Amino acid sequence: MLLEGKKMLITGAASGIGRATAIKCAGEGANLTIADINEGGLRETAGMIEGDVRIQTFDALDYDSCARMVETAASDGLDTVCNISGALKWGPSEEFAVEDFDRLMRINAGSVFAICKAALPHLIKTKGNIVNTASTAALQGLAYSIAYSASKHAVAAITKGLAVEYGAKGVRINAVCPGHVDTPMTQTPPPDGDVDWSLVMRNTPKLENGICAPSDIAELFVFLASDRAHKVTGSLYTMDGGQLAG
Repeated sequence: MLLEGKKMLITGAASGIGRATAIKCAGEGANLTIADINEGGLRETAGMIEGDVRIQTFDALDYDSCARMVETAASDGLDTVCNISGALKWGPSEEFAVEDFDRLMRINAGSVFAICKAALPHLIKTKGNIVNTASTAALQGLAYSIAYSASKHAVAAITKGLAVEYGAKGVRINAVCPGHVDTPMTQTPPPDGDVDWSLVMRNTPKLENGICAPSDIAELFVFLASDRAHKVTGSLYTMDGGQLAG
């Protein structure tokens, strides 16, 4: 098994990509701490996994909560952190509240840095790794999603910068860049206001049935967390059904 005995922290594990990643990593032999603000969802995820799973609630808006969550997860060692928690809100930029911009930046980018910062001392000891969640929104301009896109560009920058800073200490840091994934987060109703849908739909998947399932994205997390990726760091791995192909 690819992750036999690895001690892993997976955030956002109450649903979607985080849940799928937790299930796949457990199936590959990892010892898991799963974290989210949604305790009920975490318990549902734990019920889908054979063996013991540590459940830890945390609030991504609260950086002290992020740090405490990492310390709990690392109490008996830590090999990998998968940062998957995130939030989405979109709409016409003239009508988009600055407060909502700040909230998305804090959840999607600020908490990622806070978790990485808290985890790095532990990962240096184990020569471990971090897998962050960026997005195809980190690799292009995205109309009506300025806050989300900005937060994911920040995750890409955090990933690459930490990879440079900590590579010589044996810690790998990479990010997955999903395109459209069938998750509860992406099934929110469209916003009110004047939306040019041709701009929204300009990067549709090129593959037949190209929308990804959470389990598809989880495969990338498993690979990047495993020793098979021992020479991979500072990389942004896209899985988008061809959205960005042209």
